[in-house]
Amino acid sequence: MRVSELNIYPIKSLKGIRVDDAKVEAEGFRLDRRWMLVDENNKFLTQREFPVMARIEVSQRRDSLEVSFNGSSVKVPFAVSGDGRPKRVKIWQSSVRAEFYSEEIDRWFSETLGSRCRLAAMTRVSSRLVNPFYAVRRFKDTVSFADGYPFLLIGRASLDDLNSRLENPVPMNRFRPNIVVEGSDAFAEDGWKKVRIGPTVFHVVKPCGRCVITTIDQTEGDKTGVEPLRTLASYRTQKGKANFGQNLIAENTGERVRVGDALEVIR
Repeated sequence: MRVSELNIYPIKSLKGIRVDDAKVEAEGFRLDRRWMLVDENNKFLTQREFPVMARIEVSQRRDSLEVSFNGSSVKVPFAVSGDGRPKRVKIWQSSVRAEFYSEEIDRWFSETLGSRCRLAAMTRVSSRLVNPFYAVRRFKDTVSFADGYPFLLIGRASLDDLNSRLENPVPMNRFRPNIVVEGSDAFAEDGWKKVRIGPTVFHVVKPCGRCVITTIDQTEGDKTGVEPLRTLASYRTQKGKANFGQNLIAENTGERVRVGDALEVIR
């Protein structure tokens, strides 16, 4: 079993970046979901409310992100140059301190979405805990602005199994994974508890319950109906959630995961 694909999603719910390697940090891969758009009440925004977010492209530069849409673009420096006053932002049940960018950057995103919003960044002032029920190190494991956990892994064969049941097959990007594995059986990842990828050990802590974002075409930014969620729910529902993929927490950090790395099941 080997890693066949790696993805990071620097700004939550915007288009991801496919990479050849990624540095493992406690909150997730470096740069993964370290930024997030919020509304006027500082509540997070996603494709659930604005499917068009799927079409907003993000490119990584040496010291910034370049974000583009329909021929227009904006540069987002890694170093936040806003007012320097952290504020609380809301993502699900979490309240997280974050820093904000200039009005110019916020204006670009507001015009692109057609709704007033601001860009929040995780910086040194930010800390967000993983649900302690699933944490490996209770009240110590942290996560980025991802929905709940630092890493998401899916087996390629699991998607093949789902697509064999669909009239119109869907690509892997509907599920926005960080790590895609080839060479495993369909849904083999459901039985893994601890794996090693390259030099990094990951704990497999929780199945990923899927939502309506899986029904949004990640190229066109349009809702496509009820699939693949309806079919997924017909045979993958547990505790009221249609599960697809597994959430991971890294045991050790600082190393890099690379496409082609072998995956070893430890437990």
